[in-house]
Amino acid sequence: MKSLSLRYIIIFATLAVLVLLGGGIWAYSGDNSTSSVISYVSKEAKSSSGTAPAVAPQQTLPDSAPVPAEEALSHRVVEYHIDVQLVPDTETLIASETVTWTHPGVKPVSELYFHMYPNAFASPNTTFMKESGGTLRGDTMPENGFGSMTLTDLRTTEGTSLMQRVQFVQPDDGNVNDKTLLKVHLPQPVNGGESVTLKLQFEVQLPKIFARMGASGNFVMAGQWFPKLSVYEPLGTRGVREEGWDLHQYHGTSEFYSDFGIYNVTIAVPSNYTVAATGFPVKNAKLKQDQKIYQFYADDVHDFAWAASPDFTVAEEAFSTPEVPGVRIKVYLDPLHKDLKERYLQAAKAALTYFSKWYGPYPYSTLSIIVPPKEGNGAGGMEYPTLITAFGATDSSPDTSLERTVIHEIGHQYFYGMVASNEFEEAWLDESFTSYAEDRLMEQEYGIKTNLPLQSSLVTKSEPLNLETWKYAEADSYSRNVYIRGKLVLKDIERQVGTKAMNSIMSTYARKFRFQHPTTSDFQKVVEKVTKKSWQPYFEDYIYGGGAPDFSVDTITIKKNGNSDAQSYESIVKITNKGSHYVDVPIKFTFSDGSATERVWKGEGAETTFQLLSDKLLLSAEIDPEHTILLESKHLNNFRLAEIEPKTLSRWTLSVTKLVETVLGTLVW
Repeated sequence: MKSLSLRYIIIFATLAVLVLLGGGIWAYSGDNSTSSVISYVSKEAKSSSGTAPAVAPQQTLPDSAPVPAEEALSHRVVEYHIDVQLVPDTETLIASETVTWTHPGVKPVSELYFHMYPNAFASPNTTFMKESGGTLRGDTMPENGFGSMTLTDLRTTEGTSLMQRVQFVQPDDGNVNDKTLLKVHLPQPVNGGESVTLKLQFEVQLPKIFARMGASGNFVMAGQWFPKLSVYEPLGTRGVREEGWDLHQYHGTSEFYSDFGIYNVTIAVPSNYTVAATGFPVKNAKLKQDQKIYQFYADDVHDFAWAASPDFTVAEEAFSTPEVPGVRIKVYLDPLHKDLKERYLQAAKAALTYFSKWYGPYPYSTLSIIVPPKEGNGAGGMEYPTLITAFGATDSSPDTSLERTVIHEIGHQYFYGMVASNEFEEAWLDESFTSYAEDRLMEQEYGIKTNLPLQSSLVTKSEPLNLETWKYAEADSYSRNVYIRGKLVLKDIERQVGTKAMNSIMSTYARKFRFQHPTTSDFQKVVEKVTKKSWQPYFEDYIYGGGAPDFSVDTITIKKNGNSDAQSYESIVKITNKGSHYVDVPIKFTFSDGSATERVWKGEGAETTFQLLSDKLLLSAEIDPEHTILLESKHLNNFRLAEIEPKTLSRWTLSVTKLVETVLGTLVW
């Protein structure tokens, strides 16, 4: 861990003395109205005239006690100390935040940028709402379910107010109604290697649960709930050629990208609530008047989330393997699933065991699984460091989608959690890789093999996998490319190199880029290093481009040779690829006696011709009969019947019928 500044040492020492003396009380008073601070910071920000109205003061929350950190696994760019209160019966969070940012580059920086994600739900006119149409992952925003974040104070450690130095920016679309990215102009520049600390106070009016966060009844999911610094990328990070901030708004299809750091978070909730959170509890929760107060700590993570409910049934179990030194698995169950704790635990153990074996040891001491109520399903199926959410408890006897969801989200502890790709710009490195791992484990542990040809048929429009998420043609195209086609690309690479080599590729990539921000180019280099050959043409076609093969049996021409006593046939079959280049294409030729032969087209050029000599009549030609080429989604032209004389056709009605049945079976995967 990097050394603390003298200022922090003095502050922490003072706090330690106060704790020993029993000093410090919560300063929140129920008499103060929260309505006075429910307004956008844009009203308080610096206007074109350079003036801003006064800000209503907010209660001062106590600083969290410092917690010693272990040896750093990541480059800890940020450090957050946050104190938050859930105000009963208001679906409101009131919080204070002290954040320290250490400049990872070399150029002087005069502005910091904060993601203000809750403002995505402030009105129908935000970028998120306009792009999503108020619907995400099958959930629709409840009527009047809006929420927002209000910054009520922002100061330097010396007490200088920065409230007139802030403004919302919209670098992606210029939508002035979008307030999800905030720029703060600093009083003086921060040089490379130096740190700057700011103190914030803010309030979140939680939306009705819709897109990953919010409140539903007495269940609260606090995801992306605090002002979070954007990522400043030094030269060379993700291949950037000029250092600077990676700045994006919150889009309808995008997720998140943040720096690794330290989180020390105190959470105050009503006394009958239970809290689950990222990291581990520093000490047991304590009751103070009508509140229960928790303190959590996490390091080498790039986000912090928590959930609270009075209805949780909690189950926990210690678990370890040679690759998992020791982790406490905690399951926070909705009452409807209180008898299913073993299923959640077994799925979690399988995921931790094999993902740690395949992709590197799980380095954290806790893993929490939250099962939301049915009405909170919008918060389900989501990943945060050391914490995941299952889907809402809608059935007391769910199918194996329960296990699949748990396994998928734990997979994100690796591909997003530790291998922290930029989900704004290269979401496939997160979702495709996790989906690949999920399929592998589901087949191994539960015997459930994914119907990959069926999934391939869903990708009706192939687009590049490294697009910024909001640039896909539509939401369906985003999900079908990023979740499905990207996974199929990985499976296709495996088909070409073999399972052993693919295991080496995935393991090498995951271990090499733990606690870093890799790119598609980094993955390509790993593929090339393991296989010892260039993959540039393949990546250009299928990853950097929206390529897909499109094979077709164009014509079958049959010539009859010899007399009626000793006939033979010469068949000429023309095959083309109307799409992207692809090698080793299997083709099956079926004859009138039911026999068949297979040939392989190496893929040279856009077309080829096969000549077959046989004493049997050729009935049909079919490209890729086993549907092993997963990147092709158009299969209707892969099969063709030969044109046969009527008297010959009648003899082979049964064979043709069987072939038609085969084709129909192909079309209804």
